[in-house]
Amino acid sequence: MKYQIFFIIVLFLSCFSNFSWAAETKDGVNHIELAAVMLKDGHHDRALLALQSVDLGDKKTDLTRFYTLQGLAYMGLNDLEAAKDSLQLAIKNGQKDPAIYIYLAQSYFGLKDYQKTIDAIQKAGNQVNKNPSLLSMKAESYWHLQDVNAAINALNEGQRLFPADFRFQKRQVFYFVELGLYQEAVRLGRDFLKRSKASVADYIALGNALRLSKEYTEALNILEVARLQFPNDEMVAKLLAHTYLDQGKLNSAAFILEQAALLNPNLQAEAAELYRRAGRFHMALTLNESIGDQKVKLKQRLSILLALKRFENAANMEASLYRTGLLEDQDVRYALAYAYFSSRRFPQAAKHLDHLTNAELFRKGTELRRLMEVCKDEPWQCT
Repeated sequence: MKYQIFFIIVLFLSCFSNFSWAAETKDGVNHIELAAVMLKDGHHDRALLALQSVDLGDKKTDLTRFYTLQGLAYMGLNDLEAAKDSLQLAIKNGQKDPAIYIYLAQSYFGLKDYQKTIDAIQKAGNQVNKNPSLLSMKAESYWHLQDVNAAINALNEGQRLFPADFRFQKRQVFYFVELGLYQEAVRLGRDFLKRSKASVADYIALGNALRLSKEYTEALNILEVARLQFPNDEMVAKLLAHTYLDQGKLNSAAFILEQAALLNPNLQAEAAELYRRAGRFHMALTLNESIGDQKVKLKQRLSILLALKRFENAANMEASLYRTGLLEDQDVRYALAYAYFSSRRFPQAAKHLDHLTNAELFRKGTELRRLMEVCKDEPWQCT
């Protein structure tokens, strides 16, 4: 957006290159012309500095030119409130070029004043039909004002005038998703993805929009195609996995992340966790072996061993858990105490229960202590 504004500014300024503006000071410098040169070179702050030397009380000063340049300089610095004010003053002082309304519309749009954005665009005349960005801005402004028909009509007009520019069709797809018109959104979306040589970002955006709308089947269809076309893209894999996860399909989600982990080992922990949640503990344990982050690896390994009822192995992790500082985590501390309890090593279990201060874990620890007393007094109940 910033570069587009700068390009338009350069074109706008070039239209006035043959004019001479009376704004010389005692130092013999025309500061308005100097500001124009600075703007062409992209030095917006320097342009404002030059304009500060202009005497606005001098009847020879061209206020139209002054406020136009000042507005463009503020736009370049993204000070849209100041830009808007300067551009309005340029119009009040006689600026007739319709392009001034383009800049004013951009300022209003950035300030989220959508009705004034539309008003300014309508005053830009034929400039609108030459600029796809303005038509897109017009559609978005109507959309923010909840004028759905006007927004769709603006997109249709943009697509008619610029058939090779697919931004209008893309925006229409997302409008249909937001309106709940999923079948139309999918139909148009597939056409967009096919005709526009869509990027991976387009697939991700459409797939995620459908996922957030709980249209899981259509989201999966889009994302599975993306996975075939962009097999090495991590975001596609993660989004596809989470879409399966949203449906409770843990094994499918885990498998996708397992495959993605071949390219990015950081995903192994998440894949292993999904296999653990799916009850495939041996697969989870296998993936856990290759996790690089020792804290993540050991904490996850402890939970897997407990799920497998391999209590001795879990209890024997104490030294590693202590070395990595994980015993400061009270959940880990309780899990280790439970492993000691389940392997009938009650003194070690009690030692770790003594460190629990969390209310819920303390309650669980109290129950473990009661069970340990039962086991001591009536061993036959703990076989």
